[in-house]
Amino acid sequence: MQRRTLVATAALALLGAAPGAFAQASYPTKPVRLIVPFAPGGSTDIIARTLAEKLNGPLGQTVVVENKAGGGGSIGANEIARSPNDGYTLGIATVSTTASNPAINPKIGYNPITDFTQIINVAATPNVIAVHPSFPAKDYKGFIAELKKNPGKYSYSTSGTGGIGHLQFELYKSLTNTFVTHIPYRGAGPALNDTVAGQVPMIFDNLPSALPFIKDGRLVAIAVAAPQRLAVLPNVPTFKELGLEPVNRMAYYGILGPKNLPKEVVAKINEAARKTVEMPEVRKRIEETGSIVIGNTPEQFSEQIKAEYAVYKKVVETQKLKLD
Repeated sequence: MQRRTLVATAALALLGAAPGAFAQASYPTKPVRLIVPFAPGGSTDIIARTLAEKLNGPLGQTVVVENKAGGGGSIGANEIARSPNDGYTLGIATVSTTASNPAINPKIGYNPITDFTQIINVAATPNVIAVHPSFPAKDYKGFIAELKKNPGKYSYSTSGTGGIGHLQFELYKSLTNTFVTHIPYRGAGPALNDTVAGQVPMIFDNLPSALPFIKDGRLVAIAVAAPQRLAVLPNVPTFKELGLEPVNRMAYYGILGPKNLPKEVVAKINEAARKTVEMPEVRKRIEETGSIVIGNTPEQFSEQIKAEYAVYKKVVETQKLKLD
């Protein structure tokens, strides 16, 4: 048996390729896990499942979505970082897991720049402040007046401490000199449920998960973080319009894996994901959530993450933010 293995290895060497290269060339040969570091029902989950449903075609294998919520996305992100670098465990990268949460949490357990292999940014989406219909104001002018009149009276929900919603709302508070209490949840889904139920008066969320509730009147949109007003919310101002441009940052949803993924594997996943987001039905579903299809290169996505991490590092330092 040992002699056969040695002969096979020698034959491969004669052909000018190592055994690992052949394994990479045939990747994938079994189902691929796609870890979503948040609970089901949130924007990250929506984008991930929309992608995974059709990714099996171009990739050639089933993509199984697994939700690993908690710690503002850090539990799932740590699992991705510690997985074998064979391409069979991937994850969804968000601003929360690769920028805002690492910026505020020195004990998060991973480095967002060096502990992952960036593969592709799938989509970017606006963020929104939305209130329960029982809130006294229905537009931004009334909203800010109510907060200033009643400091400490209200609270807001987010997907978790250190998430993009948390840091963006805290930045908003510092710029407007308002005081609203943060109520963190284990993902956007649970945060939305309690806000829609009226247990928390407002939420800072990614638009895809909040939009259905806004459309049917169970939430009222107050302001959005987007390059310009959105066709789906034409009467809702952007933070830039309101003189709050630092808050006017969109979220991203990308794919990454553990560090040192083989380049051939990265290239295959990137190509398959690009083909998937260009499918009319996938593009339509993503755009219906209010998101924009991106589909960039691994190098471009890596630079995006570095830039976003630097921004939130500065926010944490300037505003002296700490974990609750």
